[in-house]
Amino acid sequence: MNKHDIDIIRGLAERVAEIAALPVQEEKRRLWRALNAKRPERPMVMIDQVCWNEMDVGGELTLLCEDAECLDYEQFLRRTLYQWDHFRCDMVVEPFIRVKKAITGWHFGLGVNEETKTGDPTNDVISHRYINQFETDADLDKIKMPEIVHDEAETSRRLAVADTLFGGILAIEPHGEDPRVCFWDPISTWMSVEGACWALADRPDYIHELLRRMKASYLAGLDYLEDNGLLCKSQSLIHCTGAYTDELPAAGFNPDKPRTRDLWVMGLAQMFSTVSPAMFEEFEVNYIKGICARYGLVYYGCCDPLDNKMAEVRKIPNVRKVSVSTWADQERAARNMGDEFVFSRKPNPAYLVGGSYNTDLVRADLQNTVDICARGGCPLEIILKDISTVLREPRRLWEWNDIAMEVVCS
Repeated sequence: MNKHDIDIIRGLAERVAEIAALPVQEEKRRLWRALNAKRPERPMVMIDQVCWNEMDVGGELTLLCEDAECLDYEQFLRRTLYQWDHFRCDMVVEPFIRVKKAITGWHFGLGVNEETKTGDPTNDVISHRYINQFETDADLDKIKMPEIVHDEAETSRRLAVADTLFGGILAIEPHGEDPRVCFWDPISTWMSVEGACWALADRPDYIHELLRRMKASYLAGLDYLEDNGLLCKSQSLIHCTGAYTDELPAAGFNPDKPRTRDLWVMGLAQMFSTVSPAMFEEFEVNYIKGICARYGLVYYGCCDPLDNKMAEVRKIPNVRKVSVSTWADQERAARNMGDEFVFSRKPNPAYLVGGSYNTDLVRADLQNTVDICARGGCPLEIILKDISTVLREPRRLWEWNDIAMEVVCS
């Protein structure tokens, strides 16, 4: 690192620290706690998974550091400040920096065989064509038990770098693994979505054996992380939403050795959007419910519509938030969820893209969600995410922020 880079990082960190010290940060944490306890004072709003390649205005996101490690921190700080300035919604700016522990080896043992295409080299949203790697019984042996390694020397080096950059400005928190329970996203990349869907119908016993091996591998890795104090000890977000709650960590918490029951976990089976509730239970719920029982709280779902699968979702222990995707029937979701779960609505990001971009349409869509949840008694959060493009007009996202906050605060 050179003095030029250090000065840049410390200057950005000082502004982040000033924002993190504002009383509004604790007020937002309090509002998230109320929502996550299913006693909301109002709907909460977040924007995440942004097309950052289209957001730069006046050089606010231009990176100036030279060192690769400094560049990563600079990008995080600049994006935090940009979001606070332009579309903060109910974000919380923390007074600390998380430093990822140097943990490797928690995976199923194989990578992805794919072809990719992109229309915009500056955008990390690209197209994938996955090659099926699971066609024979022998292919099942590709699923391996994890061989997790924590490089303590590398973790110490990372913490020393962070201390040079942030010491005296922001606290530094060593950050362990923040797990997810997700079998079908990797399966869809190993087999392709089409290949996996055909196998569900044509070779169910094969898929069951694949899932049994994946579950055994996941649990072995989870046991190792828990036994060796390698899980994260705090979470600000759980899948793009505020994770603040008075229910976690659980009694007996040791910050040097966090347990799964001290944490949220996010689960999903996005490619199950088109399978029946019975298949959802057979090939997803039955494999993850024992895992989710180990965690303190669960956020379930993503792009997969779950409005007609809530009877099955209820069989997953500790679920607190349920995704209500763009493709879900909101009225049916509200009827089937009631006040038992946080209604985690994902509005359609396509409203920000069309050539006939219309703020009245955005407002009507958000108000419709608020009204449906008010009638159904559903605790509500609105999470705008998966924003691939705003046609290089970042002001559209800023306007969505302003409209959403007006709707939920009115």
